[in-house]
Amino acid sequence: MKPHPTVSPRQEARAEKHLYQAILTLKSVEECRAFFRDLCTPAELEAMSDRWAVVEWLERGVPYREIHKHTGVSVTTIARVARYVGDGNGGYELARQRLQETR
Repeated sequence: MKPHPTVSPRQEARAEKHLYQAILTLKSVEECRAFFRDLCTPAELEAMSDRWAVVEWLERGVPYREIHKHTGVSVTTIARVARYVGDGNGGYELARQRLQETR
């Protein structure tokens, strides 16, 4: 949420938690697609999809410039994703591992 004088950090945290709880209720790719298409702009969805695609390229050890050539994602964004893959909250890795388990 954007900072707003009447919204406390606690209220922001509660809203974020409710968003994650809503996401956890979704049961299929189709349900997720419908929810995220309602929630996000096309540009936001494209940005998230691009970042997730970069994770796969990084896991294969492909150099940033090569990833850029194949995906069109900026080298700056690729570096940002790489930083979070290595030193983030573990979300990329957890999701990647769970996807591998389902294949």
